[in-house]
Amino acid sequence: MITTAVRMYGKNDLRLEKFSLPEIKDDEILVKVISDSICMSTYKESKQGSEHKRVPEGIDKHPVIVGHETAGDIVEVGSKWQHKYCVGDKFSLQPALTYKGQNYTVGYCYENCGGACTYAVIPSEVIYANSLLSYKGTAYYEASLSEPMSCIIGAFHAAYHNTAGEYKHVMGTKKNGTLAILAGAGPMGMGAIDYALHSDVCPKILVVTDINAQRLERASQIFPIKSAAKKGIKLYFINTAAHNDPITFLRSLTDGHGFDDIFVLAPIAEIIEQADKLLSYDGCLNFFSGPINTNLSANINFYNIHYNSAHMMGTSGGYTSDMLESLSLSEQKRINPAVMVTHICGINDIIDTTINLPHLPGGKKLSYPQIKMELTAIDSFAEKGKDNPFFAKLAEICQKYNNLWNAEAEDYLLKNWPIKTY
Repeated sequence: MITTAVRMYGKNDLRLEKFSLPEIKDDEILVKVISDSICMSTYKESKQGSEHKRVPEGIDKHPVIVGHETAGDIVEVGSKWQHKYCVGDKFSLQPALTYKGQNYTVGYCYENCGGACTYAVIPSEVIYANSLLSYKGTAYYEASLSEPMSCIIGAFHAAYHNTAGEYKHVMGTKKNGTLAILAGAGPMGMGAIDYALHSDVCPKILVVTDINAQRLERASQIFPIKSAAKKGIKLYFINTAAHNDPITFLRSLTDGHGFDDIFVLAPIAEIIEQADKLLSYDGCLNFFSGPINTNLSANINFYNIHYNSAHMMGTSGGYTSDMLESLSLSEQKRINPAVMVTHICGINDIIDTTINLPHLPGGKKLSYPQIKMELTAIDSFAEKGKDNPFFAKLAEICQKYNNLWNAEAEDYLLKNWPIKTY
């Protein structure tokens, strides 16, 4: 099988190449990749090369396929797995796994498996670890986005609070508590807002901060304050750059109580320190955004940690159970992972998109490796449609769904886009 893939040979060295995949073994599975959302982690990986914890040495001679937020179709099943998987089944993938004491991550350490490719060979350990998930839904992008959503869901589950009168932790964000998502109007923030509003454990106050007015405006349109109020949630979108004393103002939204749970979604010392000052008694701070700077530090008030029982933690990635929860919530239409997506592209623009990701406007960039298409904002479909009937049709479809990406648009794109990779 010939595949076209984005492979990494070293720091800032991503290449789009066509090559032959090996024949699958009895305990492997061949898949066709349909969608792969581009993660900021892949940008960090591309900047670090083999210095990244999950990337092996020797990638200059044995390059790895990048991309790990992936979904597609099963094409061929090795004899050992024919009782469990069938040709034609859709799949989703949990990229980070441990098997026989070894850690593996799809998109970081495999020559023949990743998300930024047309076809891939799923290695045996991924399947033995139950990380190749059958997907019964319609839209491939929901299966791809179940990976970043699983990171968010896992972070919410990992939060903890103390039980009054005994040192016993209660896991999860506090029900009917006060929750802040700092630097929260970006793509992962949008997913976190969606989950906070529609999971089984909702806060009574949800505050989302950012310094980007355009992002905050988009977030407020997608998540109307009046809709949150109907669920008994006071929802605020706050541009902290507009306040001389944002700490005092944000605490005032909780009547001085502070926040029971805070998620920090940008690796910036100032925001970490802001979160520290906003914590309530028994408050839990999750430093969610993984930094590139290995020496990132911030000033933390240890008086509060001791006397206010404040606690701090970090989570990286989600587990299979978190992905399954994401898929289930999507199937129930309780969450809509498309709120994270602002741009679409084909395999030809994955490299430029990845290496420039921190500097590109908007939210999540979603790629479709089976086609060639320049990175295009959903908001620009109508304008591009003046000269291109395919964009005109995509604009027409997306307008029916609050200008969000959707299953109908995906289906049209895959069936009608004129420039294919194969």
